[in-house]
Amino acid sequence: MLFVFVSRMGPGTLNDSGTTEFLLLGLWAPPSLRPLLWASLLLAYLTTVLGNGALVGLIALDRRLHRPMYRLLTHLALLDTAYVSTTLPQALAHMTMRRARLSLVGCGAQLYVGISLGSCEAILLAAMALDRCLAVCRPLHYATLVTAPRCAALAGASWTLGFALSVPNAVATLRLPFCSGRSAVDHFFCELPAVLRTACADTTANYRLVYGLGVPILLVPLVLILASYTWILAAVRRLPSVGSRHKALSTCSSHLAVVGLFYGTVSAMYLRPKASSDLPARHHKLVAVFYLVITPVLNPLIYSLRNHEVHMAARYALARLRGTRTVLH
Repeated sequence: MLFVFVSRMGPGTLNDSGTTEFLLLGLWAPPSLRPLLWASLLLAYLTTVLGNGALVGLIALDRRLHRPMYRLLTHLALLDTAYVSTTLPQALAHMTMRRARLSLVGCGAQLYVGISLGSCEAILLAAMALDRCLAVCRPLHYATLVTAPRCAALAGASWTLGFALSVPNAVATLRLPFCSGRSAVDHFFCELPAVLRTACADTTANYRLVYGLGVPILLVPLVLILASYTWILAAVRRLPSVGSRHKALSTCSSHLAVVGLFYGTVSAMYLRPKASSDLPARHHKLVAVFYLVITPVLNPLIYSLRNHEVHMAARYALARLRGTRTVLH
C-alpha cells in the first residue's frame, strides 16, 4: 500500500524542487581502511544470515524444538535476517561506488521496511516475554495456555502491527519537501531520523508523530516485558531449591540479553529522536551499526550458546550429517 502511494506521488507532491533521489554519504573510513571495513560488514552479513538460517533450520528439523518458545525464536531470526538484508547489501554495493545514490521511491521503501521490522521485533520480544512468564509462573497450565495456534497468532500480530503502525511515519516523512541542495543523507541507509534531518521544512510534527507512535511500538511492549519479568522474579523467589531457581532463570537469561541489546540502542534513536538530531552524524552511524550489524550477529549466538536444547539439536544434526549413530547424552 505504501509503495503504491509513493509511486503515484508526483514531484510536486514530494518536494518543491523536484528532487527524485538522495545521495547517501555512507560510512566514513580512511582510504587504507575501507577494504577492511567492507570485508568486516560482509562477514557480519554472512554470519547473520548463516547463523539465523542455521537456527531456523535446527528448529524446523528437530521435533524436540517444536515448542512455543522456539517457534517465536524462529520469527525473531527471520526478522533479524530480513532487517540486515534490506540495508547491508545495498551499503556494501554503495561502498564500491564513487557516489552512492538512491531513488526517492527506493529510499522510502527502505525507510518503511526498516522501521516496520524494528517495530515487529519490539512487539515480538514482548510476546516472547509473555511466553516465558507463563512457562515459569503457570507451568502446570502452560501447555493448555500457549498452544501452537495461539503462538502463531502472537507472531502474526507482531508482524501485522509492526507494518501497520509504521505507515504513518513513513508517509509523513515522504510528504516532506526535500530541497535539491540538501538531498544528501549523512548515513549509510535511509533511516528515519537521518532522512528527517535532510528536509527543508519544519519537522516538529514529524517528531511528534515519532513520539506518539513510539508509545504503542516501543514503550507498551517494554512495559509488558518488565511486568512479565517482575512476575517471573516473584515466582522464582517462591521456588524451594536453588537448583530450581537457577533453572527457571536460565530459561529467561537469553531473552533478557536480547531485550537489553535491542532497547539499549533503538531507544537512543527513536524514543528521543529530536534530541538525538543535535548529535554528530558519526554518533547516529555508530548506533545504527550496533543495532543493525552487531545485534543480529549476537542474537543467534546468545540463544545457541546458552541453550542446552539447541546444543543437543545441533549435535544431533551434525551426527546425522556424518552418518553416525552416536548416542547423545
